Amino acid sequence: MTGVPVPGGSGHAFIERTVVGLGYEVVDVERSARGLLRVYIDRVPGHVYPEAQGSGEFVTVDDCEVVTRQLQYGLEVEGVAYERLEVSSPGLDRPLKKAADYERFCGQAIELTLRQPYQGRKHWRGVLGRGAAGYVLALGDERAGTELAFTLDEVREARLVPVIDFKGRGRAARPAG
Repeated sequence: MTGVPVPGGSGHAFIERTVVGLGYEVVDVERSARGLLRVYIDRVPGHVYPEAQGSGEFVTVDDCEVVTRQLQYGLEVEGVAYERLEVSSPGLDRPLKKAADYERFCGQAIELTLRQPYQGRKHWRGVLGRGAAGYVLALGDERAGTELAFTLDEVREARLVPVIDFKGRGRAARPAG
């Protein structure tokens, strides 16, 4: 199949318009080997989704199916080249790509990789907050009580720290004896 390359071109703009029009957010669009086009979507806080798609804040298989069907038709009409289309959740370690992501996830634990080292380190972990000139990372561990101030231009990559809740999955207590 030939057509417009993605990401960055008009194919990306079409994907963004379509996904947003369906009530989701585009987290990322990737091109991989052999024509794979991967679109990561997320639910928008406060948006009400049909009951058939489940409730809650996490992307479901039904969400991915709705977006996939709509994109398949539209990408063909737009002439966007791809062999396979994958629509997926961004995962528990969701990347933070846009300023809106940093605003949305203030108060959450993140892992941050800086473009240039600060105090000999590029990789940091802490709780994201707003700062005077951008954002701050409230550090834990040996640096507890200190903050790392940064701007988005200084960030190479940032991801949420996965929070996994295994309530009810603990091992049953064995009887003594």
